[in-house]
Amino acid sequence: MITYIKGTLVEKNPAYIVIETAGGVAYFLHISLNTFSQIKDEKELKLLTHFVVKEDSQSLYGFYEEEERTLFRMLISVNGIGPNTALLILSSLTISEVVNAISTENVRTIQAVKGVGTKTAQRIIIDLKNKIDKTSFTNQDNFSFNNNNNKIEALSALVSLGFAKNPAEKVLDKIIKEGGTDLSIEDLIKRALKLL
Repeated sequence: MITYIKGTLVEKNPAYIVIETAGGVAYFLHISLNTFSQIKDEKELKLLTHFVVKEDSQSLYGFYEEEERTLFRMLISVNGIGPNTALLILSSLTISEVVNAISTENVRTIQAVKGVGTKTAQRIIIDLKNKIDKTSFTNQDNFSFNNNNNKIEALSALVSLGFAKNPAEKVLDKIIKEGGTDLSIEDLIKRALKLL
């Protein structure tokens, strides 16, 4: 299937990007905050992909690094974890946080992700613990950058992830009011995801 897409970055949002290939076809790819933070100001871009076909939709997910795509594929192999939940996990936690939580059987860290309950977190750990131990993941650092429109970008991403606009905006205002003025878009969204 489609293993990667290489082309010109047309649109960038914390929840998705659009890449136009040399053939003039533009692809819409769902991305995590981890991938968003690593793209920075690149004009030409190559993203690894995972193609999901459902009864009523076809979706393309993009990843900056192979490690994130591998972890995404592991997460969606767990019963009850769909692509959107896996992407939410990868947006709320870094790759190393997810790997460490699974390796150390830290249910609380995984459960902190919006929409992931205790049983689902336990299932993730049980299903993936042996797979994680056999796969090598290096430490991932979050890259952040300042932008005057951080709140607007964060709100747009939260709405794209399925949250109602008004509650999401109130949560973002609260975070900024409580000293989050210097937070990157990714950090704003991560904090909001814990409060929504």
